[in-house]
Amino acid sequence: MRVQAVVVTFNRLPLLRRLLTRLAALERLDAVLVVDNASTDGTGAWLEEHAAGLGVRHRTLTENTGGAGGFHTGLAWVMEDGADLAWLMDDDGLPEPDCLDLLLARVERDGLDFCGPAVVAEQDPDRLCFPIRLPGGTRVVHEIGAVTAAARDGLIDDVVIPFNGVLVTRDLVRRIGLPREEFFIWGDDVEYLWRAQRAGARIATVAAARFAHPATDDLGTPMMFGRTTYNHTDSDLKHYCMARNNVLNLRDYRGWPFVLMFWVKTVWFYLVTRPRPARIVLSARAGLAGLRGDFTGHRRYLR
Repeated sequence: MRVQAVVVTFNRLPLLRRLLTRLAALERLDAVLVVDNASTDGTGAWLEEHAAGLGVRHRTLTENTGGAGGFHTGLAWVMEDGADLAWLMDDDGLPEPDCLDLLLARVERDGLDFCGPAVVAEQDPDRLCFPIRLPGGTRVVHEIGAVTAAARDGLIDDVVIPFNGVLVTRDLVRRIGLPREEFFIWGDDVEYLWRAQRAGARIATVAAARFAHPATDDLGTPMMFGRTTYNHTDSDLKHYCMARNNVLNLRDYRGWPFVLMFWVKTVWFYLVTRPRPARIVLSARAGLAGLRGDFTGHRRYLR
C-alpha cells in the first residue's frame, strides 16, 4: 500500500525541521507532502532550498487557511496522487519511529479505515495530550496506562484523535469527502471523525502506537464538581472557532439537546469554574455566526 504523509505547517519552522527529519527515516512512506499555510517565518524559503534533499514535496498557500484548510488541501493532494493511505499530522507533532509500522499492521490485519496512535503529552509521555472518552460510557481518561488497560486486542474501538498521526484510507475519503475547510481550526477534526462514524467506518486507536504532541491548552478541565469537563483555552481565536464549530457539529450529529447542554456548560464554566463573563458573549457571537453560515468572524482574532 502506498502511504503519503500530509504535514500542515504555519510559522513553526524548527518543529517542522524536526518532524521532517523523523519522517525521512521511515521506509514505509511513499512521499511526504507539506502544506505551508502562508508562513511568515521563512518556512517557504527553507522548503524551497531543503525539501528535495529530504524527499519532501510542498505547496505554499497564498493565505493562512488554518488546520482545516491545510488538511483539506493536503488530503485532496493525496487523492490526486492516487495513494492508498494518508498519514495526517500537524508540524508540532512527532511520531515514535515505530508508530507508522504499528498502525499499518492493524490496517492490514483488521481492515481499519481510520486509525491513529495514542497521542501523548510531549512534556509527560505517561499522560495523554488530549483526554479520551472511552466508548460505551462517560469515563474520560487522561493517562496512557488507562488507555492500555481499556484496550481490547490492542485497540480502543471507535475512538481516534484526528489529524494527530492518523491513517485514513483512500476508500473512506472517497465515501465521506474532505475536511470542512471553512472551520479554520478546532472542531474540523471532530466533524471528520463523526462523519466517518456516520458512514460506518472501522475506527480505532492503536494503543501501542505513540505520537507526541505539546500539551498547551486546558483540555478536559473538570467542572460541575467533577461531573463533566470543558475544553478551555486562553486563545480567543481558538475559543471562537471551538464555540462556532462545536455548535454546528452538535446540531448536525447529536441534536439540539446537546447544543443546549454545550451552552449550559459554557455559561457555568465562565461564571463559576473560571469567571470570565466576556467569554460567554464571545461564545454566543461565534455560535450564532456558525448557525448563520458565517465563517469569517475568526479573522478578527488573527495576528
